[in-house]
Amino acid sequence: MIKFIATDLDGTLLDEQKRLPAEIFPLIEELHRLGVLFAPASGRQYANLQQLFAPVADKVLFICENGALVAYQGKTLYCNPIADEALPAALDEIRALPHLFPMLCGSGCAYIENDDEPFYGYATHAYTNCKRVNSLNEVIGKEAVCKIAVYDGISAAENCMKYLPQRLPALRTIISGYDWCDVSSPTANKGEAIRFIRNAFHLKKEECAAFGDHMNDYEMLLECGEAYVTENAYPPLKKIIHRTVPANTEGGVLLMLDEMLKQIKGE
Repeated sequence: MIKFIATDLDGTLLDEQKRLPAEIFPLIEELHRLGVLFAPASGRQYANLQQLFAPVADKVLFICENGALVAYQGKTLYCNPIADEALPAALDEIRALPHLFPMLCGSGCAYIENDDEPFYGYATHAYTNCKRVNSLNEVIGKEAVCKIAVYDGISAAENCMKYLPQRLPALRTIISGYDWCDVSSPTANKGEAIRFIRNAFHLKKEECAAFGDHMNDYEMLLECGEAYVTENAYPPLKKIIHRTVPANTEGGVLLMLDEMLKQIKGE
């Protein structure tokens, strides 16, 4: 029986306007009542996820910053940051490439060093706690940095992913959206977070389910016995994960959650 459900947000659970469907709240309440743990698993920060899921925040396990941070009921259970000494060189490499805009994603706050649009608007929308600073280097050492989110003014697949992995071999660089990639600790990903959760909550792989739409969900999907991608998922991921649900624009995750609830209740 399923005891744990994780889902990506942007492109998966959220609709085309990046809104959280109101129907998710009663579903989470019912899952909690049945002893099933629900986890939003996102590249977003903890503060933003708490705000998004405010009506049920005490009933939700948060997988934040693409797996670099896990929090539950106001406590950080797991954090896998980038080493401070690796950050200056990584920022220099990112700044050296045209059309790239880095953001340091700390455990409590995100930091940006320029206000060019549309980067500034995207950053401040997705990150509830976001500060503009003169230089990202000045915040190194002030808090754990979960990842460097990089906005690509061209296309992440066509630009930064062709160059950053080679320039940053000691870190993990992965595409996280059409115009975003994430640079993190080499061992930080949603799959490692799921593995930690399985151990911490004594869950078997077959008791876990997950939904995703992009390559930053890949390891998470592999760590769960039931793995699904949305019909709108990144094509290379769909070739690997064959079980699909309708697109996020059609509420595919909600439909599958309804089915899972019926199975859990034996209906």
